[in-house]
Amino acid sequence: MNLPNKLTIGRIIMAILIIFILLFPFDSIGLKLNLYVNESLVINMKYILSGIIFMLASITDFLDGYIARKYDLITDFGKMMDAIADKILVNSVLIILSAQGAIHPIIPVVVIMRDTFVNSIKMAAGNKGNVVAAIMSGKIKTACLMVGIVLTLFYNMPFVFINLRVSDFLLVVAATLSITSGYSYYKNNRIYIFSDKNDVKLES
Repeated sequence: MNLPNKLTIGRIIMAILIIFILLFPFDSIGLKLNLYVNESLVINMKYILSGIIFMLASITDFLDGYIARKYDLITDFGKMMDAIADKILVNSVLIILSAQGAIHPIIPVVVIMRDTFVNSIKMAAGNKGNVVAAIMSGKIKTACLMVGIVLTLFYNMPFVFINLRVSDFLLVVAATLSITSGYSYYKNNRIYIFSDKNDVKLES
């Protein structure tokens, strides 16, 4: 197994660790993780720890792709597992944060539905021997989503001290771009869905 694939597997392990930390009832075993910052802000350290691990996992997401491309280490296994690792990491955290009331439920719904839709388009194109290129709005969406999740896990610090809801703003931007980029993918590649021709080429 090459280094990029090891990083991808490591990201899956980190995602599972985050899920465990966020869901485990530490209070039930007498482990108090609350940190009192002031009267209006009480921090549960499990979210801070999860945020740190999430950042590390996000870095591996960049590194595995960079190393694989630079040193020609791209494999079918790596491409498949990279996509799975991303979905486990991001979608699971979004769902848990939504269930725990940290973010609005519409955020994970929109993001997951969009990803499912776009992946279906990519699969349809792949079955016809075509590759759907990433678009800039999709990349910006991913960046906003990642930073928004980290800030949410960090209690929107330091912006919480000046009452600036940057984490919520970034997640709303990510959800909005999920819709617009999803439509762009459909508009640019819809022929892959409705056409039976294998030699269709479209600009992305």
